[in-house]
Amino acid sequence: MMEWFTELPSFLKTYWIVTIIATFLFLIVLVSTVMGTDSDDIGDVDAEIDADTGASFQFFTVKNLVAFFTIFGWSGIASSDAGYSNPVIIAISIFCGLAMMTVMATMFYYISKLNSSGTLKMQNALNAIGEVYLTVGANRSKIGKVQIKVQGALRELEALTDADQDLKQGNVIKVIEVTNNGILIIEPQK
Repeated sequence: MMEWFTELPSFLKTYWIVTIIATFLFLIVLVSTVMGTDSDDIGDVDAEIDADTGASFQFFTVKNLVAFFTIFGWSGIASSDAGYSNPVIIAISIFCGLAMMTVMATMFYYISKLNSSGTLKMQNALNAIGEVYLTVGANRSKIGKVQIKVQGALRELEALTDADQDLKQGNVIKVIEVTNNGILIIEPQK
């Protein structure tokens, strides 16, 4: 193995050294991510660029740089095996590395957009159609409960009505207002 390495031109030796180190680091990052000992346990080493206007779009992160050098090295070695000249090998390597960084940064950006705080925003209940669960007293005389779908989940929420008759279990209702303290004002649907 050492004979093979010593016979390589210095250009390819450099590529092999970069590739081996980057691949080793890539495997460490991969295993630590799968095991859950990601950067949060060792200190957050990824930094967001101040000039970046996107919400948490991180291009220069440790993971992206490791991916860049891994793909840079392997694409350079593959290009060398294909017989390309050194300037073409460097251009292909840089292009492939940057493409990988862009794909990873974009992927993590859109994955971060999938996060949800889980906080119920009562205003999202406006105009929702639901069903009375516990009787709601006429003319706001008694708080009852309704079941409505808010933010993609079926919820049981407190409600009042301005209707002249009690709204009994099973009545179909519509939310017309939300009070400051989060109680729904409903009306019966016919």
